[in-house]
Amino acid sequence: MSTEQPKMKKTDISNRVNNRSLRPESSSFAKFMTEGWGPEDPHVHPNESSKYIVKRLHDLGEHYRGERLVIPAGQHKVRNNDCDYPFRPDTTFSYYTGLGEDYEAGAVLVLDPNDESDQESHTPILFLHPRADHNTTDFYRSAAYGEYWVGARPGLDEFHTMTGLDTRDISELDALLAKDVQPGQVTLRVIKEADPDITKKVDEIRSAAGFTDVTANDDADNDFHEFAAVARMLKDEYEVREMRKAILATRHGFDNILRHLDSSIDQPRGERILEGAFNAVSRIEGNDVGYGTIIASGPDAPTLHWMRNTHTVRRQDMLLIDAGVETQSLYTADITRTFPVSGTFTETQKMLYQAVFDAQQAGFEAAQPGRTYSDIHNACMRSLAESLHKWGILKVSVEEALSPEGQQHRRWHACGVAHHLGLDVHDCAQARYEEYQGAQLTPGMIFTIEPGLYFRENDLMVPEEFRGIGIRIEDDVLMTENGPEWLSKSVIPSTIEEVEAWMREQKELSSDRR
Repeated sequence: MSTEQPKMKKTDISNRVNNRSLRPESSSFAKFMTEGWGPEDPHVHPNESSKYIVKRLHDLGEHYRGERLVIPAGQHKVRNNDCDYPFRPDTTFSYYTGLGEDYEAGAVLVLDPNDESDQESHTPILFLHPRADHNTTDFYRSAAYGEYWVGARPGLDEFHTMTGLDTRDISELDALLAKDVQPGQVTLRVIKEADPDITKKVDEIRSAAGFTDVTANDDADNDFHEFAAVARMLKDEYEVREMRKAILATRHGFDNILRHLDSSIDQPRGERILEGAFNAVSRIEGNDVGYGTIIASGPDAPTLHWMRNTHTVRRQDMLLIDAGVETQSLYTADITRTFPVSGTFTETQKMLYQAVFDAQQAGFEAAQPGRTYSDIHNACMRSLAESLHKWGILKVSVEEALSPEGQQHRRWHACGVAHHLGLDVHDCAQARYEEYQGAQLTPGMIFTIEPGLYFRENDLMVPEEFRGIGIRIEDDVLMTENGPEWLSKSVIPSTIEEVEAWMREQKELSSDRR
C-alpha cells in the first residue's frame, strides 16, 4: 500500500484573493456595462474652508520659497484581510486643502515653486484619481474608486469647485515631483508619515538627484511637519465655528447617553450600550467620533484610557465618559464628564468631584495670554495637592509634593492637564517643547483643561470609600484677546447641581418617549 501523499496543484497565492469574487471579463460585458447610463452628478459646491486655505497655503509657501512641498492624503489602512478602515485623510492634507470625509484616498497636494519674481511663492496643485464613472471600465472593476462600488464621487472638476485649487490627474504626479530636482534648483520636502509609497518615491527622486544624505532629508521633512503642526495652533474664524459645531454635537451625544443610562444598569456590557448611544449621534451629526469613546464605570474610571467598555454599569458607581464628535470637516471636540449613576452624588462623590472642579477652575484662571501650558498645569496640580493634603492622603507638605524632587501627588494624577485641540484630538503634536508646553498662550489657540483624580481599586494609600473612583472634568477653551473663553461649559453642564439637573431632565425625556 502506497504511503506517498497526493501532490497538490500549486497556484500563485497572489491570485487567491480573487477566488471569492468572480467578475465577468468578456469584451461584450465591458461594452454592456459602459452603455445605457444617464448622467450622475456628485452635487458639489465650494467648501466654506476654501476661503481660508488661501492664507494657510500662502504662509506655508513663504516659509519654503523655492522648495517643492508634498502633502499626501494617505491611503486606506487595512483592518483585516481585504477589509479597510473607513478612510480619513492625513491631518496636514486636510488642513491645507480643507477636505474632510472619505473621498480622496491616494490624493496628493503639491506646492510647486514659482519663479522668484512671482508674487506668490508656489502654485498649489491637487493630484487626484479622476472619476471612475460609467464611461470607464474601472466603474465596475475598481472597488476603491469605481462608482458601481462606492457611489458617485467628485472628480477633478468637482474637487476644483470644492477647494478652488488647480486639480490634475494623479498619473501626472511623478513627472512634476521629479521636475528640476537637483542641488541649486529645486529641493523636495514631504509629510513622510502620511503615505509610505509617496515618501519612497520622493526619497528615490532625491537620491537620484544627488540628495543622498538621509539624515539631512529626514531633518528637512521633520521641519516641514513641525511647521505645519505649529501653524494649526492658531485657529481662524472657520475653525472656531467648526469647533463650536463639534461641541454642540457632543452635547447631543451625552444627552443620548443619559437617556439610555437606566436601561444600561446591571446589563452585561452596559458600558457598550452607552458607547453605542454616543457613537450613533456622532455618525448622524458628524463624520464620526473624534477618538475612541471612553465609557468607564466604577473601578474602570481610574484607568485613563479605558476603551474596552465591556463592563457592567452599577447604580452605586460613578461613570466617567470621555468622548467627542468629529464634524464632517474633521474638527473634534474633547469633553469629559463624570456622573453619579444613581443621579445624585453621595457626600464622598460630591467632595471628590468638587475638588476636581476647583482644580479645573484654577487652571482656567491661570490660562491668560502670555502665560504657558505649564502655568495651567501647575495651577491644577497645586489645587489637587491641597485637596489631597487636606484629606490626609498626601503625607508630605503641598510644597514638597509640588517640588521637582517630590511629585507624590502625581500618584493620583500622573498625566497632563491640557493639550491643543482641532483636527486631531491631541493636535499639533509634532511641535517642539518650546513651541508647545513652553510657548506663550496666544489668542486663537484652542485647548483642553482636564484635571482628574484617579483612585484605583487596589490603592491601599487612600480610604476604602475612595477606591475604585475616577473623576475627570474636561472642557475646551478658546484663548481670546480678553482671556480664555469656555467653549463647552456654556453648552455642557459641569457643576454638581447642573449635572444632577441634567440627568433628571434626560431621564424625564427618556420616560416621555416610551
